[in-house]
Amino acid sequence: MAQLLRVQNFCISSDGIGAGEDQSLEHPFGHVDPGRLFAWAGATASWPMRTDPGGSRGLDDYFTRDYARNIGAEIMGRNKFGPQRGPWQDLDWRGWWGDEPPFHTPVFVLTHHERPSFTLSDTTFHFVDGDPATVLDMARAAAQGKDVRLGGGVTTIREFLDADLVDTLHVVVSPVKLGSGLRLWDSPDELLDRFHLETVPSPSGVTHHLFWRR
Repeated sequence: MAQLLRVQNFCISSDGIGAGEDQSLEHPFGHVDPGRLFAWAGATASWPMRTDPGGSRGLDDYFTRDYARNIGAEIMGRNKFGPQRGPWQDLDWRGWWGDEPPFHTPVFVLTHHERPSFTLSDTTFHFVDGDPATVLDMARAAAQGKDVRLGGGVTTIREFLDADLVDTLHVVVSPVKLGSGLRLWDSPDELLDRFHLETVPSPSGVTHHLFWRR
């Protein structure tokens, strides 16, 4: 069975924005309040950071649980890993996630400034400078037959879409407008030359957009 490159649970606003400008240590999503995009997932029973009982079941919960299904490796952009730019000034920075990252697989971080790999819990981060096809080959080898998740952010997903390497996308559109920031699309119709699309509204107010290759 072919190893797919999958975008899972990627959250954007109704005007296509997935992250804000002016990212910093204090504001990983820049000027955008991530709660406005991720509230649907945080409300589910399967949200991994949930500390209290309860939470919603149904469609949103299904997609929250599906996030890790058959994933053997992840690819992400450097800006998803952290706020530093240019040559690494602080090798003590090991990502936003603390000692227990949520990935549980090898992670390949795209960067023009490589640094040594390191492992936290069951996640090993590799820092690679390569074109999308080359990095995908590395991730597929590490995934040992499972699929590869393309974790974002917006710029990285667009780069892999432009290289025609993405097999499926699940994009969650929240009913908020952000006005400015990093935009995944002006309209989902931009992808219909290459992908089928089904949209599924949720009682939470978000709409799940499911794309798969034609």
